[in-house]
Amino acid sequence: MNTTQQNNLSSVDVLIVGSGSAALCAGISALENGASVLIVEKADEAEWGGNSRYTAGAMRFAFDSADEIRPLIRDKSDERLPITDFGSYPKSQFLADLQHFNLGEPPTELQRFLVDESLSVMQWLASHNVRFDPSYARQSFLKDGRHTFWGGLALDVEGEGDGLVRAERAEFERLGGTILYNCAAEEIDVQDGEIQGVLCNRDGVTTWIPCRAVVLACGGFEASKELRTKFLGEEWADAKVRGTRHNTGKGLELASRLGAGLRGNFGGCHAVPMDKHMPDYGNTDLPHNERKHYRKISYLYGLMLNADGQRFVDEGLDMRNYTYAQFGKAIIEQPGNVAWQLFDASAEPYLYADYRFRFTSMVEADTLPGLIAKLDGIDQATALATVDAYNKATEVSRDVPFDPTRKDGKRTEGLSPEKTNWANPLATPPFRAYPVTCGITFTYGGLAVNQNGEVLTPDEEPIPGLFACGEMVGGVFFHGYPGGSGLTSGAVFGRHAGQSAAQFSVHESSTLNQ
Repeated sequence: MNTTQQNNLSSVDVLIVGSGSAALCAGISALENGASVLIVEKADEAEWGGNSRYTAGAMRFAFDSADEIRPLIRDKSDERLPITDFGSYPKSQFLADLQHFNLGEPPTELQRFLVDESLSVMQWLASHNVRFDPSYARQSFLKDGRHTFWGGLALDVEGEGDGLVRAERAEFERLGGTILYNCAAEEIDVQDGEIQGVLCNRDGVTTWIPCRAVVLACGGFEASKELRTKFLGEEWADAKVRGTRHNTGKGLELASRLGAGLRGNFGGCHAVPMDKHMPDYGNTDLPHNERKHYRKISYLYGLMLNADGQRFVDEGLDMRNYTYAQFGKAIIEQPGNVAWQLFDASAEPYLYADYRFRFTSMVEADTLPGLIAKLDGIDQATALATVDAYNKATEVSRDVPFDPTRKDGKRTEGLSPEKTNWANPLATPPFRAYPVTCGITFTYGGLAVNQNGEVLTPDEEPIPGLFACGEMVGGVFFHGYPGGSGLTSGAVFGRHAGQSAAQFSVHESSTLNQ
């Protein structure tokens, strides 16, 4: 490569593209395995951290008892702990939850690896000064005087997603790593089958960075309207992007130029019901701990109607951890890419704080006809008939106890689709409705990668010196997503990609110096 009229930086062993949690985990791991490490991030410092900064910080991992959770908890003096039932979440259940979204296909090698490594990576993060708190607000209910956890999720990162990447960045820099912002990777140079370095655009100046190994950790293609339309369908052109505007598929492009294979479901993505009036991207004007509040994922305690005034999903199909990614997709398939979530006053104690967010879109009335009259763009007559039919259909399970901590079997009869759990009638005023649309989080299709984080050719051969992690790994999620497993996946594959890249680069350096 001709490097004249360029700024050249000093050589490093491992160069990582991206600055989210997966990238930082790769960086920490590479550093602790003896490599020199540089992270390049095309965003400026105000927008660093990728999608990770926009998350609520929940991390799903397998555990057999509370004895494996307590050492990870930041505040062991919390007075709630003695009256808390974390239950258990064995590896077999985690694997079954992933396989549930495979549409009958067996678990993949990467899914098994994610499950097997999930507890270990939590312990590893804790050893690197990442702190965790029990997810009392989102994953537990007070039942018989005890805090009872549900859905397999037990811990959140202190400070949520923003706290996670800040803690990881501090650890990365403490160990000797460096981050360059406004530095976009443009080309990976390979000569005679060996990576020589990466050509970057740094503040508008072409910059050459020599390195021996590259870790791609710069996300999927969810922020590219062109690629969403190409792979997901025309209706996805208007999807709101929940996180960073910078995940436009550049990593896939860089790897494809080097002969990388693709893997996974390129027609699938993680998508969430969101406030219809949310910004087009994650709202950078809000504090990070508020950005997630555009989510609207307590639909299981009410109804969702489309513009035709009809229900289109079984709101009570499962706990929301296992349905919100599917239902976000279902909303974008409705007329106008919009729906309304309806609740009565009895649901209020069970709604996330997101429904009380200062920017939440909501209408309220003391009667159901009055509420539906306030819904712009909906077939009001059909909507009122749908709600009336639903209320009548709940009579069959009127005497079944409502239990938000499990699938309670409180269902309807005679509807299509039925509501199979938590089917309380809308009967107690005031009544509220929230307009929602689809917010895309990340895409499922990615690169062919093995457990070591090595990027593979279509023939399953490793591309020397090229590694990937995070959203770029294909073959982990297919047609849905058990909540909290995305951050865990990023940490697991980031840790191993960083370790492998360090071992590769140090070995290569040793060979050259002999």
